[in-house]
Amino acid sequence: MSVQQDLQIRRADYSDASDAAAIIDLMQAYSQDAMGGGEPLSDYTIEHLVPSLADISGAFTLLAFNGEKTVGLVTCFEGFSTFKCKPLLNIHDVIVLTSHRGKGIVGKMLDEVERIARERGCCKLTLEVLEGNTAARRAYEKAGFVDYELLPETGRAIFQHKLIG
Repeated sequence: MSVQQDLQIRRADYSDASDAAAIIDLMQAYSQDAMGGGEPLSDYTIEHLVPSLADISGAFTLLAFNGEKTVGLVTCFEGFSTFKCKPLLNIHDVIVLTSHRGKGIVGKMLDEVERIARERGCCKLTLEVLEGNTAARRAYEKAGFVDYELLPETGRAIFQHKLIG
């Protein structure tokens, strides 16, 4: 059976030990990948990530299963668009195990994210992606994502950060 035929996507239950372990395992794989920074998760993150996610209103994680094996994850947070005066959904983490990339799993997970966003009355989906992550960029473009700009003459939005802790 192909991955597409055997692929199941469902919302993670943060209180379920096997779902929590799957989230940590996938996050660990992602964090150690060059596109995730190339470093393992800290002990603090391993211990506190899933309970912290459970405490965030509007947060959810989708898990993708190929048979019994967890092969992908998407974690999202509800935000708010002041221009539209409606909720939005930010896609924060998108992970597919290296062994299962290029099989359409990201597209299927993003379809489910969009379904949930529409159900919540969101006006848009947002995400960030590294410029050099061409495979992810292609997957997002295929799913309908474009670079953000208000007006062409003012240019595209640039994501920035400042570490404070």
